[in-house]
Amino acid sequence: MRINDYVLYAWLLCASTALSLGLTSVARRLALRWNVLDHPVGRKAHSAPTPLLGGAAIFCTFYFMVLGYFLTAFFSHEMGMKYLERDLLLFLGEDGGLKMTGILLGGLMIFALGVVDDLHVLTPRLKLLGQIVTAGTVVAFGMRAKIFIFNDPWSSSIVTMLWLVLIINSMNLLDNMDGLSAGVAIIAAATYFLCVQPIEDEKMVRLLLLIFAGSVAGFLWHNRPPARIFMGDCGAMFNGYFLATVALVGTFHVEGPNGGSRIAVAAPLLALSVPLFDTFSVIYIRWRNGDSIFLGDKRHFSHRLVALGMSKPLAVGFILLVGLLVGMNGALLPKLDTWGTIIVLAQTGGLFMLIVLLMWVGRNRGGQP
Repeated sequence: MRINDYVLYAWLLCASTALSLGLTSVARRLALRWNVLDHPVGRKAHSAPTPLLGGAAIFCTFYFMVLGYFLTAFFSHEMGMKYLERDLLLFLGEDGGLKMTGILLGGLMIFALGVVDDLHVLTPRLKLLGQIVTAGTVVAFGMRAKIFIFNDPWSSSIVTMLWLVLIINSMNLLDNMDGLSAGVAIIAAATYFLCVQPIEDEKMVRLLLLIFAGSVAGFLWHNRPPARIFMGDCGAMFNGYFLATVALVGTFHVEGPNGGSRIAVAAPLLALSVPLFDTFSVIYIRWRNGDSIFLGDKRHFSHRLVALGMSKPLAVGFILLVGLLVGMNGALLPKLDTWGTIIVLAQTGGLFMLIVLLMWVGRNRGGQP
């Protein structure tokens, strides 16, 4: 990468962070004025009504910066339309403009679904239907994950939709303690960035990741314990949507003698391993106890750590540390051969197995149900 690229990256990161800081403050004041609050009832972990709409600040910052970059490049004499077309084609392949339109439209749809849920509390099944429609829209605009045996239009479309819905829900479920979901989102974006950093053709991916990380970082300043504002479903689902979509278009495996193992496409799984672990573990617990998997409760990863004696900030810090360690493993995958990749994946699996074992021993010694 050229020195000019680093200057551009630094500017986009700082500008998006600063803009998100300001917009989150505005969103908080509007939420208080309009009484858009999250009240501490039922399974809620907070003790006082807290403003929502933090996700609106993340969304608005991201779209303002991305569209602003496109417009600046389009009207610049040094760049122009050919520059944008080249970057979009390298980023998204054939019909790059159409696919980019689908990505931005899907983001708008999932954000709108989250806003409606924050204001009116949709049923889980209705919310799932909206997520499926959003994923179907993205696929209709040509976005498909073509990996291993899933190369035909039907199987790749199904895999893409399952992936999008899974990550959207995983990030939404993880948003249960101050700073947790936002912190994990930034770590995942940083992992993606390190994975694609050496690849020249992935400049557009890096730009989007830095804008996204800055958008979330500005919000996180207000969401750190004790949180002054929550991102709500509109923010958590948008974060999951973006991270899932970037995983579909980012190149985590490079063909050729200097490329790593094809298993390196698992890098996004490691980057998002914390929300995936939380989702599948809580689904298993609910199924084991005979409860509906759609039933909200306090049996998430963070809640189980608190039940073992950790404070809420310590539990969040512990989970972020796990995400950081696994994320560093994920960043290594594109640079490793097959055996190195297998070792890293086994090490990651062992880490989560160790966490499960320690939680099981602590629960039994504490006499918890």
